[in-house]
Amino acid sequence: MRDEYDFSQAESGPVVKSSKERITIRLDPEVIQWFRDQVAGGGNYQTLINEALQEHIQRRQGTDLEGLLRRVVREELKQAG
Repeated sequence: MRDEYDFSQAESGPVVKSSKERITIRLDPEVIQWFRDQVAGGGNYQTLINEALQEHIQRRQGTDLEGLLRRVVREELKQAG
């Protein structure tokens, strides 16, 4: 092994871009442990957390849409007499 290497003529390799954003988040230890336990046989607990958050967002958006539809129907029924 050499003491020094000359990288002045080196070319950088392809950069892999991720569609995800790296963040720092503080979670309760028992929450992290639960997700880790779910993938104990293999897998990535961070992916599982991401999927859980996506499902939560979809449910919340559906609830908001449901509430909006209920309000519109009530208003229409009220106007119809």
